[in-house]
Amino acid sequence: MIYDQLQRQLNIAHPPKRIVSLVPSQTELLVDLGLKDRLVGVTKFCVHPKELRKEVTVVGGTKEVHFDKISDLQPDIVICNKEENTKEIVATLEPIAPVWVSDISTIEDNNEMIQLLGNLFQAQEKARAIIDDINREFENFSSFIKDKPSKKVAYLIWKNPYMAAGTDTFINSLLQLNKFQNILTETRYPEVTIAQLENASTVLLSSEPFPFGEKHISELSEKINADIRLVDGEYFSWYGSRLKAAFQYFKKLHA
Repeated sequence: MIYDQLQRQLNIAHPPKRIVSLVPSQTELLVDLGLKDRLVGVTKFCVHPKELRKEVTVVGGTKEVHFDKISDLQPDIVICNKEENTKEIVATLEPIAPVWVSDISTIEDNNEMIQLLGNLFQAQEKARAIIDDINREFENFSSFIKDKPSKKVAYLIWKNPYMAAGTDTFINSLLQLNKFQNILTETRYPEVTIAQLENASTVLLSSEPFPFGEKHISELSEKINADIRLVDGEYFSWYGSRLKAAFQYFKKLHA
């Protein structure tokens, strides 16, 4: 029996050979699992590896999908995520092909996802190697961060209005690992006011989905007294094999 991370049973008789991935970070993982040649459809946001979108059919974004293009590709499976893709997208895709959905809030969830996909595509050895690399980097970082002081942090993902990562998110779990205490108690991605941001000693401006830049640091510095930094959003929000490099990035951030 094949189950996804929502414990939905999928009717798959053999390892899928034609894959559509609607999750950029999971697309990168599939490539690292040695499955690049099986990818027939990806999103316009699947930027790693860089050349992939020139070689594989682009079927839209993560929230706006061209179902006709996916149907024409005749996939054996579509890879989705509970947060990135909507229930409506999954329901519309199910008559086309089995839809495997991940649900990730923690590193443990991430490693389970890698192992499950490794099992599904008979790439167990590569999946295990990726998980081992992640665990080794995580253990090393845990020692590094152990004696670092905790900081009150807001992690902004959007502007006009400002929106931040709340609790019950993968971003929040990585903030906690960094000893960044999230000042927000709301779940998911709430709107935040300038008054709320004044409670943070550090404000992190993510590179995605809104492309914060240096000018936004200047704008926000005029309104609040905090340490404001640009951060690479991929290392805080991309689950999958990208986590192998994330902990080295976090070390540089603290340095």
